[in-house]
Amino acid sequence: MEFRQITEDYFVSPQIAIEQVAKIKGAGFRSIIANRPDSEDGAVPHDEIAAAAAEAGLEFRYIPVISGHITDENVADQKAALAELPKPVLAYCRSGTRCTNLYALVEQLQG
Repeated sequence: MEFRQITEDYFVSPQIAIEQVAKIKGAGFRSIIANRPDSEDGAVPHDEIAAAAAEAGLEFRYIPVISGHITDENVADQKAALAELPKPVLAYCRSGTRCTNLYALVEQLQG
């Protein structure tokens, strides 16, 4: 499992699997954000990840972002989630790039 550290409390990764949620908890994460739409090819349905996260004692948010089409609403939702969720946070999408770009936009909004 690959985690890329963006800040002290924000990491990104490619799509995670149900069986990796316990390892994510073991790595010290306290929250997971899914930025991959369920409709995207190869996505694990977010409700399955959410259930595994709850079972592991992790907070979970679903903020689906269409690749190449980040909206103002996506940025606002991500910003709110990052303000509310316990840290550190792991966000995932297909490759992790969308989560990284979304975070950069959140930072610009706060700038």
